[in-house]
Amino acid sequence: FCGIVGFKPTYGLSSIRGIIPLGVSLDHVGPMCRTVGDAALMLQVIAGYDSRDIPSIRVPIPDYSSALYQRTSHLRLGVPRELFYEDVDGQVLDSVERALVVLGSMTMSTRDVELPMFSGISPTQVEAYVFHAEYLEERRDLYEPGILRRLLTGAETSAPDYVRARHSLALARRAIGEVFEKVDLLVTPTTPILPGPIPGAHDESVNAGPGLAPRNTRPFNHYGIPTISVPCGFSREGLPIGLQISGPRLGELDVLALAHAYEQATDWHTQRPSVA
Repeated sequence: FCGIVGFKPTYGLSSIRGIIPLGVSLDHVGPMCRTVGDAALMLQVIAGYDSRDIPSIRVPIPDYSSALYQRTSHLRLGVPRELFYEDVDGQVLDSVERALVVLGSMTMSTRDVELPMFSGISPTQVEAYVFHAEYLEERRDLYEPGILRRLLTGAETSAPDYVRARHSLALARRAIGEVFEKVDLLVTPTTPILPGPIPGAHDESVNAGPGLAPRNTRPFNHYGIPTISVPCGFSREGLPIGLQISGPRLGELDVLALAHAYEQATDWHTQRPSVA
């Protein structure tokens, strides 16, 4: 929605210690920058093992900037049409389809794929409530009504439901790995809708509210895999449109490489929306 590059690395690659959490099971920390190159430089700084961070993983940290010079002609692209391309705003879909043509010219192949879907409640419903519980006791009136409703849902979730949610999450993260035996990267619209006005952004009745806006990004939090959003166009009203590229666990280099190649082949990252 901001017309910039946002990069969510592999779950646990960068420490989440010290942030205000949504849920430890899904939270990722990543850079938000003007360009893919800047995102690579920022990731170099924040990636790495943190012994005091629960999800943190100890893995070798490559030179992420090297991805900017990496060839992309060997990459196989997967396009998950089901869900991710359904009920998408026409202007968003047009921009993404044009982007797929550009990506197809710089990669080896493109094919439709199906992704495993996470089922059941999200663990974050409980985890978010646990963090906010003490503040809700004293400062409930300071919470925005829509956010408050979602937080209180976590208080009503049973322990068995939470355990089942964590089990489903683990299965989804294992299943997504099988998809990358056939393709190297996945391409989708970042969001199925255009940005709406800030007032009422958490209202279900405004631009589909929180239900539809994060529909295409939320599954990749569940999968725990690296995902980048890059500008790929503007609507007739000048609203930014994003292209989402995702890779397998610890596949940051290929994600950055393709995102940078697309960025260099187009000029969307150089354009700025007019602000009245």
